[in-house]
Amino acid sequence: MNTGEQFLWLIFPYLVLTILLVGLFYRFNTDQYGWTSKSSELLEKRLLKWGSTLFHWGIICVFFGHVAGLLIPIGAYHTLGVSDELYHMGALGGGGVAGIATVIGVLILVYRRFSVSRIRMTSSTGDIVALLLLTVVVLTGMLATTGNALFEEFDYRTTIGPWIRGILTLTPDPSLMQHVPVGFKIHIVAAISLFAVFPFTRLVHIFSVPLTYLSRSYVVYRKRVPNSR
Repeated sequence: MNTGEQFLWLIFPYLVLTILLVGLFYRFNTDQYGWTSKSSELLEKRLLKWGSTLFHWGIICVFFGHVAGLLIPIGAYHTLGVSDELYHMGALGGGGVAGIATVIGVLILVYRRFSVSRIRMTSSTGDIVALLLLTVVVLTGMLATTGNALFEEFDYRTTIGPWIRGILTLTPDPSLMQHVPVGFKIHIVAAISLFAVFPFTRLVHIFSVPLTYLSRSYVVYRKRVPNSR
């Protein structure tokens, strides 16, 4: 394994993890008023309704699919009587639907961000970077999974899964990533990069649990009427 691969699969994940944790701690303590999703519903609603709904429901299912496929060892499924064939059928079926919904949703959001002038003019650099990087993550993940299902017989549960669990348990083994297909490697690097910008964008709202929404005061919007003379 060369120096570049050692950096990508050993140093880079921990570097990004440090940036993520320190960045979230710093922003939460210094910029709580900016800790928001920055809703733009008042500026455009039709595209947001479809894009946001498809994306959020899709990405939630994709997230739990990744947890089931990468963080739970194969032995646990075998113990429960879930065969490899049954697992892959469920992953392709459920994961395929969730992936398609996520792709369509994020593409609608990208189109909305750049085609609606009011949205484009009020977008920050962080908004654009986060959305474009998120799009790359979604598209590369969908392409890698589809290509693997159609043309290859690569089981990510024996390579990528143990590698991720090793990173999280501080027992990394970068050699597990040596023979992973390029498509999956691109997807993983893009996903790790997304976590690096995470604390500095609107994506932080993922960690906000809206428990106080039921009891908080209403936000009142009033139309501004120019003084008539």
